[in-house]
Amino acid sequence: MEFKDIIYKEADGVATITINRPNVYNAFNANTCEELIKAFGLAGWNKDIGVVVLTGAGEKAFCTGGDQSGDGYNGRGTVGLPIEELQSIIRDIPKPVIARVNGYAIGGGNVLVTICDLAIASETAIFGQVGPKVGSVDPGFGTAYLARIIGEKRAREIWYMCRKYSAKQALDWGLVNAVVPPEQLDAETKKWCDEILQMSPTAIALAKRSFNIDTENIRGIGAFAMQALAMYYDTDESREGGNAFREKRKPEFRKYVK
Repeated sequence: MEFKDIIYKEADGVATITINRPNVYNAFNANTCEELIKAFGLAGWNKDIGVVVLTGAGEKAFCTGGDQSGDGYNGRGTVGLPIEELQSIIRDIPKPVIARVNGYAIGGGNVLVTICDLAIASETAIFGQVGPKVGSVDPGFGTAYLARIIGEKRAREIWYMCRKYSAKQALDWGLVNAVVPPEQLDAETKKWCDEILQMSPTAIALAKRSFNIDTENIRGIGAFAMQALAMYYDTDESREGGNAFREKRKPEFRKYVK
């Protein structure tokens, strides 16, 4: 299958999916999401694959979320991106998904790290949210599920303050499983993959589904909230965030609050 925005490779029981848009720090648009969905489908139901690795091209970014260039939200889905479907397929495939975090994991990229089963980060990785800075939010897995992983107070800090966090901080909070020097990232990721590949695939699949059952209600919360988000995106307040980002200025949200 030919892809434009991603690179898909299979080798030795591991499928590696790389977001290949380094010129925009691996931000995703509607097409990127569609290709990621197809790639996870290919890997998830291939019996020769035991682990899926998600990463970003280059050294600067894992993923920085939705492309704010102005035409990134022009596809299907509640908000013009099939982001709900992408998040769901990462959870639904019966294979562990490891986030190989090689740089910035910001916004929707931070949410992808959150959703992946495991995460291994370079010491140079940076985590955080920007949604409220650009007139956006992830009202499902990016908030409620994040709180399950790192705790309510920390999750609220991430979303309310939009600060940046080091890989060490992410490790201390439980957002990632391991942090290594950048030159060791590939070797460490391979080590984790190799260990998983020694396990019973059916037992792993049952374990993943068992974990998911406890938080499956968040999918419904997200689907409901995405409807509200779609209406929010159609307001001057939300548009101010994207406009300010593209114009490289501070947003003036409050002048649009009625």
